[in-house]
Amino acid sequence: MARRNKKLRPMAEINVVPYIDVMLVLLVIFMITAPLLTQGVKVDLPQADARPIEEKAKRPLVVSVDREGRFHLTYDDDRTRQLNDEELKRQAAAILKNNPGIPVLVKGDRAVDYGRVVQAMVLLQEAGAPSIGLLTEPGE
Repeated sequence: MARRNKKLRPMAEINVVPYIDVMLVLLVIFMITAPLLTQGVKVDLPQADARPIEEKAKRPLVVSVDREGRFHLTYDDDRTRQLNDEELKRQAAAILKNNPGIPVLVKGDRAVDYGRVVQAMVLLQEAGAPSIGLLTEPGE
């Protein structure tokens, strides 16, 4: 009987070292990914089945058109700035001049007038964007 109890006794102790290792790995993952999460203007995007952007691509310049038709510019530091038409054109031109080849995307609210989204695209082309993509929500 004594021998049997000795075998059970080590099993009753829990080794927490592997759990701490897993927790530290998860902590590192969350610390790395948290700054990469995009913050910005609340925009109700239309749904469409489209290819996702390649992960190897540079960080995009994103112009959001909110429900009221206001422009918001987001680039690199994830801070969103509300701009009028001329400010958008001027700041987009400066960003594109310093970072040639970055993706330029427009994210327009579902409820905004289509002409306002087109106006954003025209301003970006005048600022020097060679091509402009549209952001959508994945289809169901």
